Amino acid sequence: MTAASEPVSSARRIEAPPSMSALAAEALRQMVLSGELRPGDRVIENRLTEELGVSRPPLREAMRVLEQEGLIVQTPRKGAVVAPVTPHDIYEIVSLREEIEQIAVRLGVPVRSGERLDRLRQAFAELEAAAEEAGAPRVVECSFAFHLAIVGLAGHRRLEDVYRSLSLQMRMCMAMNRRARAPIETARQDAARHRPLMDLVEAGDAEAMAHTLAHHGQRTYLLSIADDAEGHSPESRAWFARIRREEEEAMRHDGHR
Repeated sequence: MTAASEPVSSARRIEAPPSMSALAAEALRQMVLSGELRPGDRVIENRLTEELGVSRPPLREAMRVLEQEGLIVQTPRKGAVVAPVTPHDIYEIVSLREEIEQIAVRLGVPVRSGERLDRLRQAFAELEAAAEEAGAPRVVECSFAFHLAIVGLAGHRRLEDVYRSLSLQMRMCMAMNRRARAPIETARQDAARHRPLMDLVEAGDAEAMAHTLAHHGQRTYLLSIADDAEGHSPESRAWFARIRREEEEAMRHDGHR
């Protein structure tokens, strides 16, 4: 074989660096998903060009990307805001999330695959490590990865794909819950709150896992949303009322969380 006909090693190929607009989009996305920019907050170009160190053209391209992802809303002559999240939106996102997780527990616990269990262990280790970092900026991202790994225990690709498709919306809700729990819980305690889930999976106790997964403190922010809040629907009001009853009962049974 001549040198000209030898296959080229892909390991040597130089990847193109990400564009400034891609870097700006990722930075802006993290600001939204971490809760630094909250639903309804204005997205001010002048401040962001200074903070991110980019010019207006790549920033505006980044904002168009986030608009396509549904994270921000742009209105002519009014500017951009982080997409508002209504009580009905939360009802749809959280109810679907919880149903998928419960299905995954029913199908996946006890765990039948060492590889899936190792993935969950690794995700929990990453969550613990993120909680130790200054400011804990990756806790929400790692919490989502841990819950995704729980869904992965089912070995059900379509179920995991549906869960993954809600990634951005769920991470926004997780950030809202992190803020709601901040006065009573550090990032380290947040990670520790997930330890019983890991232990129950290891023990193969599907029933206890299903109960603990539904009531491990992920609903705190829901309890502060009033019945007369703007954006409710009859379905969301009924669902929020049920959530409050369930959480009150769980707190009486399990103690303060």
